[in-house]
Amino acid sequence: MKYAADENRYDNMKYSRCGDSGLKLPLISLGLWHNFGGVDTFEKSRRIIHRAFDLGITHFDLANNYGPPPGSAEETMGRILKKDMSSYRDQMIISTKAGYGMWPGPYGDFGSRKYLLASLDQSLTRMGLDYVDIFYHHRPDPDTPLEETMGALDSAVRQGKALYVGLSNYNAEQTKEAAAILNDLGTPFLISQPSYSMFDRWIEEDGLLDVLSSEGVGSIVFSPLAQGLLTTKYLDRIPQDSRAARSTGFLSEDQITEKKLSKIRRLNNLAQKRGQSLSQMALAWVLRGEVTSALVGVSKVSQIEENAGAIENLEFSSEELEKIEEILDNNPAGNNN
Repeated sequence: MKYAADENRYDNMKYSRCGDSGLKLPLISLGLWHNFGGVDTFEKSRRIIHRAFDLGITHFDLANNYGPPPGSAEETMGRILKKDMSSYRDQMIISTKAGYGMWPGPYGDFGSRKYLLASLDQSLTRMGLDYVDIFYHHRPDPDTPLEETMGALDSAVRQGKALYVGLSNYNAEQTKEAAAILNDLGTPFLISQPSYSMFDRWIEEDGLLDVLSSEGVGSIVFSPLAQGLLTTKYLDRIPQDSRAARSTGFLSEDQITEKKLSKIRRLNNLAQKRGQSLSQMALAWVLRGEVTSALVGVSKVSQIEENAGAIENLEFSSEELEKIEEILDNNPAGNNN
């Protein structure tokens, strides 16, 4: 059956202006890092993206290496767009990135002009698009001059292949230097994408949010649920279908200590008192300040529905915030073991 978007999709989702730009992003955005690759079921991926859009989630975040295998998440997105969502293209924000290894040899990784522009062309081909809304450099390159990397992002905009550019995994100092170069080039530096959650709070000590605020740049945080730790999945045991059990390289069983599980259970009790699930409270928590949007990854339609429900209760009392800090050992760096 041909897909037709829900006519009421914009009634409940909240949107936030991205920095000083004219672009608004949904408070909850969908990332296609896992569960949308060539090893996954296409129809399930399609159902998730349809449901997300029906919930008012307009922003879909990809990268050249997302899959697995690398490139296949973009191919999945391209198939969905071609099959039944091309008529909604102007109502969607589609982003992609380059910065991690994609092909053999010296030109398929990091931040050279050759790699970034070649990768963007490949991404556009996989998705069947003329342009992406946001093109990110995925991680800092210690060996390529920052002027070259930012110049490549500038070229992507001037060639009409990206509307805005962003940076991912850059710290405050790196972001400030990059912003100065992009400002001199006249390129619309829209957004930064760092990791951030109750268990990962480096951007608070680093001062990244202060830099973004002074530069008029928005932010979208990834892993706000700490790879699934800030859900009810790990309350009692490590499920066999979890990332920890699969040893994805980003979350392993030895990271899930009894001390951390105790904190998760106490946070879950607080979430229940707020009338939310733990994941909803965790999303509301990262959105409590200057963060523009929280980027979630899901494997089920029910998960995107639950995550979108976070916007129904975004307010915290001072007592609730103090309780969260108490549970986290009042450690602003978030180094909880």
